[in-house]
Amino acid sequence: MLIVLSSIPIALIGGVYSMYFFEVNFSVAVAVGFIALFGIAVETGVLMLVYLNEAIRDKVEEKKSAALSMDDVKAAVFSGAVMRVRPKLMTVMADMLGLMPILLATGVGSDVMKPITIPFVFGLITSTLFVLIVLPVVYQLVKEYELRKKGKVEYLEIKD
Repeated sequence: MLIVLSSIPIALIGGVYSMYFFEVNFSVAVAVGFIALFGIAVETGVLMLVYLNEAIRDKVEEKKSAALSMDDVKAAVFSGAVMRVRPKLMTVMADMLGLMPILLATGVGSDVMKPITIPFVFGLITSTLFVLIVLPVVYQLVKEYELRKKGKVEYLEIKD
């Protein structure tokens, strides 16, 4: 759970830097943008962990033993992370392209909508980099620690 929640501060960093860059003050609209950003950041982190968990489960079932080697854990985490790269990038691109007209608008009402989109779009960039690069590494370190400590890896059974 802490692994997933660690994406929130990273998303916050991107959003705060964008506010500084665009010289936007914190307001209710900016808070709404941050709330949307945090929701997307946590959701993508959860999906990444689900895929990593399934990859570990598949590796355990393939080996017929929960006592995997470090290389098995590394291979499972890599395969699970690779399965999420394209869908995650497609989601981010769809979000960013959908919000680009609002971000670039100069007409009536743009002063209300821009503060919502600025932290969302730029926080999404840092959140995406974190979920695609750092989160699998942290998950792998946790699983390797678990393997050294207990001699086996555990995974969650996800029921439909």
